[in-house]
Amino acid sequence: MTDRPAQTDRPPGLLPARLRATWDVIRDKGPSQLQFWFIALGIGIASGYLAVGFMLSISTLQTFLYGTDDPRMLHSFVVNLPWWWILLLPAAGGLLVGFILTRFTPDGRVRGVAEVIEGAALREGRVERRAGLASIFASLTTLSTGGSTGREGPVVHMVGLIAGWVSNKINADGVTGRELLGCAVAAGVAASFNAPLAGALFALEVVLRHFAVHAFAPITIAAVSGSVVSRIHFGDVTEFRLPADGTMAFYAELPAFAILGLTSGLVAVVLMRSVFVAEDFGTAVQRRFVIPAMARPAVSGLMLGALAIFFPHIIGVGYETTSAALSGNLILHEAMVFAAIKVFAVAVTMGGRMGGGIFSPALMIGALTGLAFGLLATGIFPDMSGSETVYALAGMGAVAAAVLGAPISTTLIVFEMTGDWQTGIAVMVAVGSATALSSRLVARSFFLEQLKRRGIHLAAGPQRYLLATIRVSSVLKAPEHPKAPKEDRIRRAVNEALFVDPSDTLEKAIPLFERSNSDFLAVVRLKDEGPPEIVGVVLYVDALRVFNRALAETAAEEHA
Repeated sequence: MTDRPAQTDRPPGLLPARLRATWDVIRDKGPSQLQFWFIALGIGIASGYLAVGFMLSISTLQTFLYGTDDPRMLHSFVVNLPWWWILLLPAAGGLLVGFILTRFTPDGRVRGVAEVIEGAALREGRVERRAGLASIFASLTTLSTGGSTGREGPVVHMVGLIAGWVSNKINADGVTGRELLGCAVAAGVAASFNAPLAGALFALEVVLRHFAVHAFAPITIAAVSGSVVSRIHFGDVTEFRLPADGTMAFYAELPAFAILGLTSGLVAVVLMRSVFVAEDFGTAVQRRFVIPAMARPAVSGLMLGALAIFFPHIIGVGYETTSAALSGNLILHEAMVFAAIKVFAVAVTMGGRMGGGIFSPALMIGALTGLAFGLLATGIFPDMSGSETVYALAGMGAVAAAVLGAPISTTLIVFEMTGDWQTGIAVMVAVGSATALSSRLVARSFFLEQLKRRGIHLAAGPQRYLLATIRVSSVLKAPEHPKAPKEDRIRRAVNEALFVDPSDTLEKAIPLFERSNSDFLAVVRLKDEGPPEIVGVVLYVDALRVFNRALAETAAEEHA
């Protein structure tokens, strides 16, 4: 009997050649479903480690700068530091942030969740790389030196860079690029809060803004892998711990939780609009007094430092104060004052363009709002009320859900962060009424309102924002095209201002069509001297055809 050749006897370089061939297929034709799941797993692991690394970096820098061994208890430690250190450290951090942003971003703004949502809708799942990296370091500096924001915004944009890099490597189309972005965001959020369910739903509800079945499996794989990475490093622990006696008198208390939701919705609107007012006010002051862009975050940091001397709970994410609210360890006066001061501190930080996210501050403000409401409710109706800590939990979810415009994922995040599923009905009632009210006063969420202020109307739906993705040049017909109008009609349209630039989008062209009732627009390039150069025409029927095709593709993606 002859011996068979060993399975390992292969021609040299055969395996690398097969790997290269597989990579070429993925790059040129896109990954198969199984390959995509493995890519999602890799993105999930990488995003999880980036989120964990970001959190550890904040803790390490806070330990070094504030001299505390437990950054989660930063509030209690800061009260014993010299006042000048509390005052100057945020200002120094703001100065460094100003240098980073003015040097590496075109507009001096920090990138966050809003830009990731924009990337998913308008840029085939890609986000800005250079400005994004600068924003990560700016937010790390802000959170480490006393900024009153959260870590989820920088994490979401940071993991979005991974997804964009992979999408570029495999030449991913818009559908694949968006799904990869969703995988990265799901893993980053899951690792940040040890909440895999909420991470997956956050990516679908907030970033992709649809629940397509084909995206659910890879996003779930990424979310679970990101959460596993977090648990390997931090253990299987919840973010907050609730007292064991947190109870509610269910049916009798449900109207109170509905009222709490309405109150929380108003608080969320105040928080969001405070940030926008602070942004506008800061810009006006900067222009009025000719303040350098690099100094703006430093001025905000100085204001935060002065405030932190008297209210040190505003520093950082606010874990200790949130835990105290959820445990009922604050009195009514403290809860109300701390909530108001935190709103002001968040507005100063974000209006000063320092960095960080808004989700963690919303959790803290919501917990304080809920506790204050609960103390009043249980005091007025003691025989019909359960524990005030349940109100704190419901308020935390309600304010955060209204700010994010994400009632489903926020409710799950609250459950997973606290480990308390017994009061789910109270949280759901509060979240539902809060988001119903706040969505009527802002563009559905803080992030979509941010984009709206920049002229990007994603809240209006694809029938509005898709127009901004289609350039006039893509439907342009040359003047000599058989279907193009005659030259004299084109010149008459130019004289009547019925023209667009080749770089314009249908967002400008369609309203012009509707106002003029014309069947075509001239496409021209304006010159400093001489008559405009006629490039061609765009026909109304062509513009509508391309727009309808884009709507159909979006509908197919969302319902696949």
